[in-house]
Amino acid sequence: MLLDELETEGLITNFNKLQETRSKHTPKEVHIWDETLRDGEQTPGTTLLIDEKIEIAKLMDEMGVKVIVVGFPAVSESEREVVRRIAAEGFSQASLAAPARALRSDIDLSVQAGAEEVPVFIATSNLHLKYKLKMEWQEILDRVTDSVEYAKSHGVKVDFISEDTSRTSIDRTVEVFKTAVEAGADRLIMTDTVGFLRPESMRYLVSQVRGRLGKESKRKVPLGIHCHNDFGLATANTLAAIEEGVTTPHVCVAGFGERAGNAPLEEVVMALEILYNIPTGIKTERIHELAKLTSLYFAILLPIHKAIIGENAFSHAAGIHVHGILAHQLCYEPIPPESVGRQTSFYLGKFTGSQMVRTKLEQEGIQASDEQVQRIVCQVKETHRLRDKREMLQQLQQAQELLRETRLGLKEDEFWGIVRAVTGKQPSKC
Repeated sequence: MLLDELETEGLITNFNKLQETRSKHTPKEVHIWDETLRDGEQTPGTTLLIDEKIEIAKLMDEMGVKVIVVGFPAVSESEREVVRRIAAEGFSQASLAAPARALRSDIDLSVQAGAEEVPVFIATSNLHLKYKLKMEWQEILDRVTDSVEYAKSHGVKVDFISEDTSRTSIDRTVEVFKTAVEAGADRLIMTDTVGFLRPESMRYLVSQVRGRLGKESKRKVPLGIHCHNDFGLATANTLAAIEEGVTTPHVCVAGFGERAGNAPLEEVVMALEILYNIPTGIKTERIHELAKLTSLYFAILLPIHKAIIGENAFSHAAGIHVHGILAHQLCYEPIPPESVGRQTSFYLGKFTGSQMVRTKLEQEGIQASDEQVQRIVCQVKETHRLRDKREMLQQLQQAQELLRETRLGLKEDEFWGIVRAVTGKQPSKC
């Protein structure tokens, strides 16, 4: 790759490759587990049609995603039909998963829908036990044993997910994981359900759980991690977990998902491939294709400044940066944009310099003197300066309002209309 050539020639120093910066527990490869069609679809205001889910799942399979969670059968009959339809398509690389609460009835629905893999989950923090589940700890352990054994009896691969692991004591996390392993779980997944950990805290948690399971559990089981982005640390925490031995990161395209979303597929994959030199099996040149398709079907625009897939990720405005890019692409780009299906682009405006103008003219076979180039530069800057920003802001506000209108969730008045139709009553505020 181009980066390797630069290192060999001594043109860049890559601290990422220093042994002192690498953990001895970092795995040699990872397997990407994608949650876009389940957790990602829980992004407020969006929903996916069956054919849209199939198209996204097919593309993920072609790209090398190892596990695709395609839906949650216990939600509704329509969701079960989605899972059945996708499972019937046939996939060459990916294992199709459908999660289930630690309940036999949920597991039945996932198996009947055709899932090859059933991630069984239950919350383990005292907060969830007291207020949401209203269960004692021994009840949780008994439920885990019964549900994992029951799922295994159906001949599917079974993952055990501890919800809210990052706010559960290490003693209890180890205990519930040992219970799941003894019941037959094939993989254990820790979760930072509300994105509450720092990367150092994540390293500590994973190292403690990994170390104790290695000593206390009879069977070695691979570990996974599921991080949310409430503090903007989902990618950092996912990578920290991998540094401590996790081999299955959970991701969503563009970081879609509940609240602030999940660890973005594109960030985790490219960080592993480039910064860690860990193969993911993903055809990275199709990452932008996947992001655009998902954004379209989610009816959500990709943030313009989003790493890897945002409109500006490989765009340049400042004359100094443009000059550097034209001299060598990697002067101001960390990776060749083609490696993720992108292209370098230049933004014309107040920061435009003569080098950009001259290059664009030469590309079109237009000859111009230094004086003419300078005049063009001046006029470009002046044209940009005279743009009416008030008009632009008005257009932006209109576009934002239109986007809000296109969100597919029910409005308050629609909800209360349904309530009136069913109960014949209406809230006092109406």
